[in-house]
Amino acid sequence: MSEHTPTLSAGPLASRAREIEPFHVMELLARAQALEASGRDIIHMEVGEPDFPTPAPVVDAAQRFLAQGQVRYTPALGLPALREAISAYYATRFGVAVPASRIIVTAGASGALLLALAALTQPGDAWLVPDPGYPCNRHFVRAFEGIAQALPVHAHDAFQPTLEQVRQAWAAHTRGLMVASPSNPTGTLISPALLEQLAGFVSERNGALIVDEIYQGLSYGVAPSTALAMPHPCFVINSFSKYFGMTGWRLGWLVAPEAYVRDLEKLAQHFFISPSTPAQHAALAAFTPETIAILEQRRDAFARRRDVLCAGLRALGFDVPAEPEGAFYVYADVSQHAKDSAAFAHHLLETAGVAATPGIDFGQQSPERWLRFAYTTDEARIEEALARMKQALG
Repeated sequence: MSEHTPTLSAGPLASRAREIEPFHVMELLARAQALEASGRDIIHMEVGEPDFPTPAPVVDAAQRFLAQGQVRYTPALGLPALREAISAYYATRFGVAVPASRIIVTAGASGALLLALAALTQPGDAWLVPDPGYPCNRHFVRAFEGIAQALPVHAHDAFQPTLEQVRQAWAAHTRGLMVASPSNPTGTLISPALLEQLAGFVSERNGALIVDEIYQGLSYGVAPSTALAMPHPCFVINSFSKYFGMTGWRLGWLVAPEAYVRDLEKLAQHFFISPSTPAQHAALAAFTPETIAILEQRRDAFARRRDVLCAGLRALGFDVPAEPEGAFYVYADVSQHAKDSAAFAHHLLETAGVAATPGIDFGQQSPERWLRFAYTTDEARIEEALARMKQALG
């Protein structure tokens, strides 16, 4: 008796799916994990995930909630108590009044960005996107049939767009501008004065400004700030993943102008039903003084790691032309040692057991020159990574 497996034709793949590029670092991560499985010791500096555990008060809050057994849907906009807690956080931490009615709790910061772009993007609309920048930004724009128009940003401008750049790039079909502060992959900040200029320009042209603040709180030598302090309207994306150390809980939020909230709510109802209920109850403990004290100690640790890594990379001949003031990344120019950062990243992995992310993931602005190192591992491991790289470089 012969077996026959039918072949089903799924039909043509949607062009939007075909045009989405892979996250190239995942190939490198897979190789790193294979090396670990064979017994190699790998120092992971490629993944943007803090090594610290979720703060104990947050875990305790989740366990208390789960013990009750009533894990049900919440409103699509999020738990009212959590929206109020986020509002209070803006008031106490930043001195900014943000009504809870403008706050939408989402399935991670990615969920917030999806909602914002779904609400704002018509087919053919162009979004100005800094290059280098977080890859999901351009791919999410494409998913909603928009055009991600790269703004090449440079080290002498802290890898942030200038007002003149935005003015020259703006066209009739431009819908808006996306910026990040602190940024991924460069860890640089936009000054409040420049951000206000950019926001004013976008507002004058009836455009939209999306500000990624998911690394807010992780700044070093500079007080954290928020775009919500500006008089101009904008959409602000934030997350419980980075500063609050809740990556796997998949929880974030979006602050939107009041006029957009009802339409964003309808989209959220259909996209997600609601954010994770256990994660939301856990996050209620994220703003307590006990938790904030833990997070500030971790921020101090990140600052020390940054200093060790920047000094060590420079000593090895890597150029760090824009001092990272936030997040937990160093964007290093490796052209003195290699002509292809992707090949060089694999060389460091194979010979030194050090994993870093090549620039190809972050855009087309000379990606072959750059590696992103994440200081999401402790100082001893960073020093070990530097020693291994020194040996690998001969």
